[in-house]
Amino acid sequence: MKDAMKTTETKKVYNLVIVDESGSMSIIRNEALAGLNETIETCQKMQELHPEMGQRITLISFDSNHFKVHLDNEPAGKARKLTTEDYRPSAATPLYDAIGKGIAKLNAQTGTGDNVLVTIITDGEENCSQEYNLKLVKNLIEKQKELGWTFTLIGTDNLDVEGMAGSLSIDNHMAFTEDEASTKVMFAKERKARARYYAKMACGMMMEKGDYFNEN
Repeated sequence: MKDAMKTTETKKVYNLVIVDESGSMSIIRNEALAGLNETIETCQKMQELHPEMGQRITLISFDSNHFKVHLDNEPAGKARKLTTEDYRPSAATPLYDAIGKGIAKLNAQTGTGDNVLVTIITDGEENCSQEYNLKLVKNLIEKQKELGWTFTLIGTDNLDVEGMAGSLSIDNHMAFTEDEASTKVMFAKERKARARYYAKMACGMMMEKGDYFNEN
């Protein structure tokens, strides 16, 4: 089976998920954990549906005490699910550091022509980064967009998600209420959008600017 997969793959899709693990995320810890695992399952299902695309997953969580790489450029078929021990919200939100480090890490693993989808999930604004600031992260995102990378920002509706996305030069954004029901709906919408993205990649098409969450 592995040999057959190697011969049929003609392109790679790199999925980078950067998720806030600061203390306030404890409100939706179970829903966030379930949603992340369902996202992994979606990548695995799309690998089966589009065997010509090699799905790879890098999944990172962060707070002011750590930057955890749970999956490091892992082939989708080998990706493990997260457990309650993996995701334990605490501390503050170094959002810029997490984005900057995540992009730099994946950039070193990708090449020209690779498809890259970056998903950033947070319920708070930047408050304690030490290595990256807004200007550095924005410039980094703009540079990667020129290479065809797609970025999405998902945030809770107590934030100005549209404004945050604009300041980071991110074209695709979605807001959700930080409760059980809305978090489940948010992850369901993201998975549908991800499937549409993969379908376009399989046909050699690019996602239109700002259209990632557009169901029409």
